[in-house]
Amino acid sequence: MAAKRYIVHIDLDSFFVSVERKFNPELIGKPVIISGSAERGVVASCSYETRKFGVHSAMPTKQALKLCPDAIVIHGSHDRYSEASRQVTQIIHDAVPLYQKSSIDEFYIDLSGTERFYEPYKLASQLRQRIIKETGLPISFGMASGKTLAKMATNKAKPNGQIFVPHGKELEFLAPLPISAIPGLGESTCNKLYAYGLEKIGDLQRVELRFLETVFGKAGTWIWEKARGIDSGEIVPHSDRKSISTEHTFNDNVSDKKTLETVIISMTEELAGKLRRENKLASCLAIKIRYGNFETHTQQEKIPLTAAEHIMIPGIKNLLSKAWNQSRSIRLIGVRLSQLTTGSYQINLFEDNEERIRLYQAMDRINFKFGDKTVCRAAGMEIGTRNFNPFLKD
Repeated sequence: MAAKRYIVHIDLDSFFVSVERKFNPELIGKPVIISGSAERGVVASCSYETRKFGVHSAMPTKQALKLCPDAIVIHGSHDRYSEASRQVTQIIHDAVPLYQKSSIDEFYIDLSGTERFYEPYKLASQLRQRIIKETGLPISFGMASGKTLAKMATNKAKPNGQIFVPHGKELEFLAPLPISAIPGLGESTCNKLYAYGLEKIGDLQRVELRFLETVFGKAGTWIWEKARGIDSGEIVPHSDRKSISTEHTFNDNVSDKKTLETVIISMTEELAGKLRRENKLASCLAIKIRYGNFETHTQQEKIPLTAAEHIMIPGIKNLLSKAWNQSRSIRLIGVRLSQLTTGSYQINLFEDNEERIRLYQAMDRINFKFGDKTVCRAAGMEIGTRNFNPFLKD
């Protein structure tokens, strides 16, 4: 018989809004939207007071304000959110044996085995109270036998609550929930299930696996398992690579600024795409140049956490100007993104407008399907990925 698992999913409620309320308590209880601008921005985060009007993340801010005209729009602060996330991460790091940071405001914790010494739910409850006390941020958690079920429990516990789904009670907990509550179940799949009269997870639990496999192929097995709380996904320890980089060696030494900028733009775009695919953000840029005599120079600078090349490219071009003695030709050039942390590009939503977000999403989908550089900026088109020698550094 397999040992019981105790998986905890932690989510900081309305994280960006909660951080802003720490700095300005007058925002407490009021409808708040974190965004770049009221006209062209998108919603990075919103308070529960706005959600009852239908406002949600990634919605155009203009549309959100039509739904909730009294909402207060605030331009987000990278540094504040990064620091708050760091504080929470440190508390969890000091308190538990195994955890995974899945985004800037979400964590998975594996307390399996601790039941021999301590009651896992009590341990998770004490950890939640410690985070609330030391950071002043509201937090919810769900505990269950697997990651997906724990996340669903957290969503049920919000705002600022906690739920434990006991072993053997998985089906009972899931049955009344709508099928849309299953993380990763897309809108089109839900609509297909609705067409068969399947609206609640309990409806899915009564369907035979063979039917779901016939309709959805391999995804049918995934749906069948999620409806039953079956999830063997492991907690990946929080020890990720700290940097990502790429270099390009020229056949002939180069001293033309336009050519060099074309190369570093292309490399920066490639690395930023890798960050987004791996759910990473970088907070340090660096450039490396090697002259014809193999003399090598590097230059770096700190930036707000990002995975967006339109934010990185101006900094990379500036570093090139600082590092390069323009009277000398260059043999090799490289770009490095470091001080990586787990987190989605959502942290940058308050810097961007709706069109830019959609552009990035479309570019990433195409490049993931057909290969890097299938779609890129015109400035980077002259350099193909086959000329690059990317490497990853731990």
